[in-house]
Amino acid sequence: MIRFVLNVLWLIFGGGIVLAAGYGVAALICFLLVVTVPFGVAALRLAVYSLWPFGRTVVPKPDSGIASGLANVLWVVLAGWWLALSHLLAGIALCLTIIGIPFGIANFKLVPAAFWPLGREVIDTP
Repeated sequence: MIRFVLNVLWLIFGGGIVLAAGYGVAALICFLLVVTVPFGVAALRLAVYSLWPFGRTVVPKPDSGIASGLANVLWVVLAGWWLALSHLLAGIALCLTIIGIPFGIANFKLVPAAFWPLGREVIDTP
C-alpha cells in the first residue's frame, strides 16, 4: 500500500509524467530512425519505470553481451546524456525540500539507467 501511495505522489509531485514524456520523445525519435529501434524499446521500458518507480529496480541482464555495451555508447550520444541530466536536475530540485527527498533519491536512482539502459532490465522488488 505504501508503494502505491508513493507512486501516486511520484506521478503528481515527483515529475514522473514529465520524465516519462522525455523518454517517450526519445523513443519516438529512435523509432523514426528505424536503425535505432532497440533504443526506442529501451526508452519505452524506462518510461514505464519512471512512471511507477517504487517497488521496482533496474538490474543488469546476465546474458547481455558486448553489443549492448557498444550500443550504449551510441545511446549516450543520441539521448542518454540529456535524459540523465533531467533526472539529475529533478533530483536536486526535489531534495531541496524535506518532503521531496524520497522523490529526489528516486530520480538519482534513475540516472544510471537513463545514461546506460541497454543490457539492463526492470524487475519488481520483493
